[in-house]
Amino acid sequence: MVSWNSVPLEITYQVLGWISFVAWSVSFYPQVILNFRRKSVVGLNFDFVLLNLTKHSSYMIYNVVLFFSSTVQQQYFQKYGRDQMIPVAANDVAFSMHAVLLTIITLFQIAIYERGVQKVSKISMAIVSVVWLAAAVCFFVALPNHSWLWLINFFNAIQVIMTLIKYIPQAIMNFRRKSTDGFSIGNILLDFLGGCTNYSQMIVQSIDQNSWVNFYGNIGKTLLSLVSVVFDLLFICQHYVLYPAKKAVISSKLSKDGGVEPLLKSSDHPESENV
Repeated sequence: MVSWNSVPLEITYQVLGWISFVAWSVSFYPQVILNFRRKSVVGLNFDFVLLNLTKHSSYMIYNVVLFFSSTVQQQYFQKYGRDQMIPVAANDVAFSMHAVLLTIITLFQIAIYERGVQKVSKISMAIVSVVWLAAAVCFFVALPNHSWLWLINFFNAIQVIMTLIKYIPQAIMNFRRKSTDGFSIGNILLDFLGGCTNYSQMIVQSIDQNSWVNFYGNIGKTLLSLVSVVFDLLFICQHYVLYPAKKAVISSKLSKDGGVEPLLKSSDHPESENV
């Protein structure tokens, strides 16, 4: 395997990788904790969770196989050259495995907690079924010639498509409501940090190796960060610029019975909860 040419760049690469791992991983916990405290998943979009599981499972398969399989690594070197580094780092493997685990936990919460009349849509179930059926077909296509690199690249493509699909409903809903009320901006800010550091990590590797192969050699990771950052910027723009929350009205007026009215009167809908 190709070694690093610069120790400082190698250290920078590792630091950026683990920052993205922490940022992306921490973003899963607020929803899990909220579900546990409320003993309810009402308000959580089940389609998002199901699509997210397919996305992270596909990404995990790609990362784990390419990182640990010497056979697939040899196929990668044959395609892109033996002077190239594997475009998957340890933090990529750790993140994808952690993401699958937390998404499964969220699905378990959906099964045991109060969910009202919410259910998974038939469209999402159809999408997931078609995706995994296609993956099974590709496995049998790759089996005769042991085209494993081609197969895991298919899983890499799945996670990019799922990433694109899962963000669209939220963006449309914000646009229609002209509001981001009830939408956690904290998760988006962490996701944005993870995407930026992930891109920076890839740039550092390219500078050290004097090659940009790792960008198109791992097109899934490249597009994952790109799609995430683009949608994060859209959500940030919606939250802070297009549809900012109305400022609370401060009142110090005394009530007739001598009491004091609440100092903060929210102009937002009281029934919504910022998750």
